[in-house]
Amino acid sequence: MARPSRKDDILQAALALFTEIGVDATTIEMIRDRSGASIGSLYHHFGNKERIIGALYLAGTGEYAAMLELGFKEAKSAKDCVKLLVTSYIDWVIANPDWARFVLHSRGRVEAGEMGDQLREANREHFARILEALAGYREQGLFREMPADCFASVVIGPTHDFARNWLAGRALTEFAGCRELLAQIAWESVRA
Repeated sequence: MARPSRKDDILQAALALFTEIGVDATTIEMIRDRSGASIGSLYHHFGNKERIIGALYLAGTGEYAAMLELGFKEAKSAKDCVKLLVTSYIDWVIANPDWARFVLHSRGRVEAGEMGDQLREANREHFARILEALAGYREQGLFREMPADCFASVVIGPTHDFARNWLAGRALTEFAGCRELLAQIAWESVRA
C-alpha cells in the first residue's frame, strides 16, 4: 500500500479537525500543526482554507463515484445498476462517517466558494456517467418514464435522508441493516 501523499495528510488532518471542533473554528495553523506540513507545503497544495474544504469535498464525492464506476463494470442488469447506486452510497457512508457528515453539511459552502465551478463540473460528469451506464436499459424501456434529473432523486432520496439521520445519531437502526431494503425500494420506485 502506498504511503499517503502530503496533500492527503493535509486533507485528513483538516477532516479530523473539522470533525472535532468544526469547520469555522479550524484554522490553517491548526491544519498545519495536525498534518505536520510546512506552511509552504500547505499553501502550495491548497492556497487557503476554502480550497482545503473544496478539495476535501471533491475527494469524498470522487471516492463514491469511483466505487460506482467499478460496480457498473460488474453490474449485469438494470436492477443491479439501480441497487448499486444505493449500496455504494451506503457502503461509503458507513466506511467514512466523518467524511460523509462533512460532505452532507458542506455542499452549499463549496458551491458558493471559489471551487464551486469545479464542484458543478464534477457533479455534471458524475451524473453523465450514471446516465450513460443506464442508457441502454432506459432505451429497452426497463425504467418508468420520468425526467432524468428526477430519476436520481427518486433512487437516492430515501437513502440520503436515512444517511442524514443515521449520521446525526437520530436513527435507531444501523445503516447497514437497511442496505438491501433501501436498494430494493429504489429499484421498485423506478422500474417500468
